[in-house]
Amino acid sequence: MFRKHDARELPFSGEFDLAVMLCEGAFPLMETDEMNFRILQGAANALKPGGKLIFTTLNGLFPLFHSVKDFLASAKEEGNAEYGNNSFDLMTFRDHSTTTVEDDLGHKKELQCNERYYVPSEITWLCGSLGFSPVDIYGAKLGAFSRSDTLTTEDFEMLVIAEKKKP
Repeated sequence: MFRKHDARELPFSGEFDLAVMLCEGAFPLMETDEMNFRILQGAANALKPGGKLIFTTLNGLFPLFHSVKDFLASAKEEGNAEYGNNSFDLMTFRDHSTTTVEDDLGHKKELQCNERYYVPSEITWLCGSLGFSPVDIYGAKLGAFSRSDTLTTEDFEMLVIAEKKKP
């Protein structure tokens, strides 16, 4: 059964063994850190003890060594969204940009985006504060996730696998 809910206000309590949010599936796309936290909190509440949360997020180490704007321009392929007006704020670790997408009929839509990059220590703290242990973090290439990839400054994303503590 498929149900649609706001990721910041999930109505589940201890019902699932697994929660998955890949390709920035809600987290870290919210306008504030508090909204992003509520997404992780909702996932934590939805899981049974021993349940796993698997998600990807933008790697805050990447923009310290690379230009987000240049990376997104180099990743452009026909049929993909176009990114422009990127401005990464080092004080908030947020990238503000304009994303333009075109559907199969040629209709274009422009979105103003505000994405948050996280460093590994923040993710470990956030997950730990929500009752997850262990919290494992791996490197992730766009669309390619593996526990065999060590996180580096070259990874645009990170893969997080966290287990909800048992009582």
